Amino acid sequence: MKNYMNSIGLTKKPSETTVVVAMSGGVDSSTVAGMMKKEGYNVIGITLKLYDDSKESVHSKQCCAGQDIMDAKRVADKLNIEHKILYYQSKFKEGVIDNFVDSYLKGETPVPCIQCNKTVKFNDLFSEAKKLKADALVTGH
Repeated sequence: MKNYMNSIGLTKKPSETTVVVAMSGGVDSSTVAGMMKKEGYNVIGITLKLYDDSKESVHSKQCCAGQDIMDAKRVADKLNIEHKILYYQSKFKEGVIDNFVDSYLKGETPVPCIQCNKTVKFNDLFSEAKKLKADALVTGH
C-alpha cells in the first residue's frame, strides 16, 4: 500500500490505527466516535469527570458531569468501543476553579473554560492518548 493515507492523514490502514476520542456525551463527540468506528479505526472513548458526585450533578447541565458521563458511556456501549472515565475532580478544582476564584477576587473576568481547555482537557487527554499508545486524539471540535 504505497502512498496510502487514511482519513486522518496517517499512512496506516484504519484497522491498524488507534484513536482516542474525547467524549463529552454531546452530539459532536458522539458523532466523531461513530464516524471513526464506521471507518474501521480502533476507537477508545475517554470522558473526563470534573465535578464531585452529588444529587444535583447527576442530572445537571455541567460539562463533564452527571448525565453527560452516562450519555458518553451509553454511546460507547452502542458503538461497541472501549470507554474510559478519568476522575479529574481534584485536578479541575486546583487547576481551574481555584484559579477562577483567585482571578475573580482580583477584579478580573476569568473564563474557566479557556483555562480548562489549556490545562485539564487537552493536555491531559493528549497525555492519556500517548499512554494508551494511540496514533491520534480526536475531538468533535
